[in-house]
Amino acid sequence: MVWEDLTPAHILTKASFLNAINVAMAMGCSTNAIIHLVAMSRRAGCTVNLDEFDAASRKVPVIANIRPSGDTYLMEDFYYAGGLPGLMTRLGEQHLDLTAKTVTGKSLGENIQGAGVYNDDVIRPLENAIYDEGALAVLRGNLAPDGCVIKPSACAPQFLQHTGPALVFDDYPSMKAAVDDENLDVTADHIMILRNAGPLGGPGMPEWGMLPIPTKLVKQGVRDMLRLSDSRMSGTSYGACILHAAPEAYVGGPLALVKTGDMITVDVPARSIHLNISDAEFATRRAAWTPPPKRYERGYGWMYSKHILQANEGCDFDFLETEFGAPVAEPDIF
Repeated sequence: MVWEDLTPAHILTKASFLNAINVAMAMGCSTNAIIHLVAMSRRAGCTVNLDEFDAASRKVPVIANIRPSGDTYLMEDFYYAGGLPGLMTRLGEQHLDLTAKTVTGKSLGENIQGAGVYNDDVIRPLENAIYDEGALAVLRGNLAPDGCVIKPSACAPQFLQHTGPALVFDDYPSMKAAVDDENLDVTADHIMILRNAGPLGGPGMPEWGMLPIPTKLVKQGVRDMLRLSDSRMSGTSYGACILHAAPEAYVGGPLALVKTGDMITVDVPARSIHLNISDAEFATRRAAWTPPPKRYERGYGWMYSKHILQANEGCDFDFLETEFGAPVAEPDIF
């Protein structure tokens, strides 16, 4: 690659990022893929955004029958069934730009030419997908005007359209203590909320988004319920978890204004999430909200706080974006 001058600029193109999104959707997709691909694309100067993820989710089916979207198979089974080259041959020209250049110096199409699929139940044909739409959905509304994400392929179907009361926690320790309390006032209809766990609130947006089902409900046989946070979760996690709510609560995002008992409506097919209070009540709560005290006065923490972006922008430093700041003039060389 050095001798060929095959630099990242030749590979990190808009076509390559869109290919990555479509392959991720067909795989079942980690929610973390959104953050990483958005951040990388912004550094490369060919930004992809949440709308492009959602557009892909509408047209690319899940064909990798592996957990958590699938029921039986694991990544090892996927590898022996043909792996990524096999999956990409199934997506083909319908969902991929096969002319995109890769690190081999060849096009994507050249790289996967001759790749095969050796188990049609692990890597399904497009017409026999395990989930007709992509693995991720981007929801927007008065609770997340800049978006939040859910994996509909990995959650119980009854939660794709659901209205329930909020059960709010301001930090992880209080949430953990509550879910272990067998006397907790909670039902399977509740929507558990963990806030102040985003890029700044965490800090660092920890993987706390797969909130545990309260012990009381587990003993009743409940295995899934809606959970909402401004944090992340592992790509192997499952359940009706809504993540990356932006703006995050710590900076005054609407999640900061929710109270336990408020009714929230989630509608995944309509891509919406709504806190069911009046605009006047919203304004009253907004006026009463006070920002948390500053954590850092100097050093790395101060720099991080000043420059970290929100989840929908990749949780990256703004000064690492291609378009950051004014153009710098080339120095005179004598």
